[in-house]
Amino acid sequence: MSVAFRRESDDEHKEPEFELPIPVGPNLVTPRGLRLLGEEVARLEAEIAGTADEEMRKKLQRRLRYFHTRQSTADVQAPPANGSVGVGSHVRYRLNKAEKALTIVGGDEADPARGTIAFFAPLARALMGAEAGESVEYQGREDAILILAVETDPEVQA
Repeated sequence: MSVAFRRESDDEHKEPEFELPIPVGPNLVTPRGLRLLGEEVARLEAEIAGTADEEMRKKLQRRLRYFHTRQSTADVQAPPANGSVGVGSHVRYRLNKAEKALTIVGGDEADPARGTIAFFAPLARALMGAEAGESVEYQGREDAILILAVETDPEVQA
């Protein structure tokens, strides 16, 4: 029989499982973000301990390695003291004649649908360092964003 028609096992033909990609750059987090990372590590460890299925264990261990890495590289940011926008700031701003609000957080805790964006998002990068009353450039337009108010978000500091 030709080698082309032999099949040793199904494992030979499976796609390789790669590690979850770690974002490039610093891992800035809020105190809440660090707490959430710890909670996710504990949840995954408990789930692994209670799982008998070997394939599921491998997937959970892969996620656990990701969150262990994120937890160990976390750089907790203190709230900006001088009223400028930074990680952990809740910002009210005007963009295209519409008032909006958001909170700048770490990458793993960002959820745009809930009003939190990662510090490395283009909008967050445009806002960083600005203070209430300032206008900042965004998408190539000077004075595109007017900062209305900046405050430390107490939710992300806990």
